[in-house]
Amino acid sequence: MYTAGWSKQQIQLTPQGYAMHGYGQWHHRATGVQLPLYCRALYLEDQRGQTLIFCCLDLGYVTHAMRSGICARLTDLLGARFCEQQLVLTCTHTHSGPGGCSHEALYNLVTPGFVPAHVDAIVNATTAAVTEAWQTAQATDISVAEASFSPQTPVAWNRSVEAYNQNPEVTQRNARNSHLALDRTMPVIALRRQGRTEALLSLFGVHATCVGNRRHRYDGDNKGYAAAEAEARLRRDGAHQPVAIFAQGTAGDVSPHYHGPGAARRRRRLRGEAEYTYARQNGSYQSDLAFQALHRQHRGINGSGIQSLLSYVDFTNRQADARFADGEQMACTSEPCHGVSFFAGTPIDGPGMPAVLARGARWLARRLRKQRLQGASATTAERAYYQRLYQAQGPKDILLEGGRKQILGMPLQRLKLPDFADPVVAELKRQARAGAIEQSALVPTVLPLQIVTLGQLALVCCPGEFTTVAGQRLRETVAQELAGTGVEQVLLCTYCNDYMGYVTTREEYQLQHYEGGHTVFGQWTLAAFQTEFSRLARELRKPAAERNHDRKTRPPLPPAAELALRSNLAPPA
Repeated sequence: MYTAGWSKQQIQLTPQGYAMHGYGQWHHRATGVQLPLYCRALYLEDQRGQTLIFCCLDLGYVTHAMRSGICARLTDLLGARFCEQQLVLTCTHTHSGPGGCSHEALYNLVTPGFVPAHVDAIVNATTAAVTEAWQTAQATDISVAEASFSPQTPVAWNRSVEAYNQNPEVTQRNARNSHLALDRTMPVIALRRQGRTEALLSLFGVHATCVGNRRHRYDGDNKGYAAAEAEARLRRDGAHQPVAIFAQGTAGDVSPHYHGPGAARRRRRLRGEAEYTYARQNGSYQSDLAFQALHRQHRGINGSGIQSLLSYVDFTNRQADARFADGEQMACTSEPCHGVSFFAGTPIDGPGMPAVLARGARWLARRLRKQRLQGASATTAERAYYQRLYQAQGPKDILLEGGRKQILGMPLQRLKLPDFADPVVAELKRQARAGAIEQSALVPTVLPLQIVTLGQLALVCCPGEFTTVAGQRLRETVAQELAGTGVEQVLLCTYCNDYMGYVTTREEYQLQHYEGGHTVFGQWTLAAFQTEFSRLARELRKPAAERNHDRKTRPPLPPAAELALRSNLAPPA
């Protein structure tokens, strides 16, 4: 038996014309609200007094700025009852939520800049939800079940099926069967009192991109509508203050839009208010499946109660274990780099730069690589640096180097692209010239890794977006390490605790689709995650007093003066 409580609180945001996070488009600005955004929180406590706080926010990303603010507030409110390693902070990944919430510079450019009021609203809603969940906690039965979408349910498609097919363990799928190239199962954790479900946590991976970048209202997208519908249904069934969390699994290569012959034409027909209707329908499919799972035989969660480990790891130079890297003995990550395919976007969910510009950028990137690796004028140190960088990044046509802050080899403040070519480029150049990003990171590089066990369940909490097979491999890695500990099922939750981009398999990465171009630490990124999570899982096997993992490392804070130059910038009229 566990003690549990739950709550949801609206994130009080006033649309003021700031760009929303997700599509990276200058024009994608919030001027209204379609579906309010919420923080939904669960508070769990076992018989030994060990706790777990699970929060899911209707946002596009979780950032360290959010997490650190929430941890500070909860420490003040809960005192010794709160331990940050027991907090899981995740999001639905709606692309119709606020931007400007990161201390790092890159993903805030379109906002423009850092908006402290947005982070304050998120911190306020989250701490209020956690506090109420804690205060209302009572004896609760917790169980888990799962159900699968039938092939006929039009809920999700793999948007990079060609890359998916590169993986040796998959069944090959053609463009007409991209809906089968993903994990169609949905685990559901149910919280019950007196035999009645009062709250639930669903994990199913699909992008929250039903609503496109031409809409201008905050909206929870498919996950938000799924939660609203499920809560209404639980209320009709007698639940008093139900909370339904629809969090993400392996969504990296999974779209809510049809991918197959005629996909672009079909997407063009979905416009205006119809996009919100489409999001509501997609959410309804998810809500319906969650209730199918609730009506199946559940396995009660018992066992050894709650355990959790959290460790931050610098991913800019990690050496992966050869067993996760095809036997490669020097499989290393590098400083973050974004490829041309990242800036080109995805054809259906979120197109980026025009194809003609992408072709030109690829040519320039390859020419620059050749010059750097063969250039006789370079110093020995310079050649060694670029050899390591390009070995890690593999076939990626690098457009943006996050470590040295260069675009196609040019320092940001000296870019030759004219400001009128793209407003995001103009804003990047403006901030660079103002000295706003000299010492500040463009993207997070010190990343949170977390494993939580709840009875016989283990939950692997990952930052960023994992593709279907990348997530499958990581689950298998952790399951192997925890074999014999009483853990019977390993689940994966993504978009947890921070956001740094994508994680593909090495095989998928070679094709450099959007997901590979946004796997910023290079072709061995997944192998590095497997290595680090494997180490963390081994520590979890030990008695608590004997565990030896890094508890101190945290992301560096940006210089206050630089953050001030990027904060509270006025949105364009």
